[in-house]
Amino acid sequence: MYIDNYGNIYYYNKVRVIARSTLKKFYEIPNYGDSKEALETWYHEAKRANWNSWKDIKEKYGNTSILKNNRVVFNICGNKYRLVVKINYEAQVVKIRFVGTHKEYDKINAEGI
Repeated sequence: MYIDNYGNIYYYNKVRVIARSTLKKFYEIPNYGDSKEALETWYHEAKRANWNSWKDIKEKYGNTSILKNNRVVFNICGNKYRLVVKINYEAQVVKIRFVGTHKEYDKINAEGI
């Protein structure tokens, strides 16, 4: 169970997110601290999610981009940052592949990382 700063209680489902430390390392970088709340919120929502396909993600996060190879791009802090994950829907495992600024995202191959 997780309780956020507003008293909202989140119960974890069966989704495994690998690795929360990647998010933490990012938001602890000077100048990126503004992403902490949004990334932590995303993390706790993902942990309790029940994503069986990309359609489930689009239903909740309409502004996500669905890519090849089970990659999903989430816009963080009004698209200031990007979060790329790879999802194994059957195993309910979400692997964080990239978190960075929009400018940094433009330099990567999101479908291949």
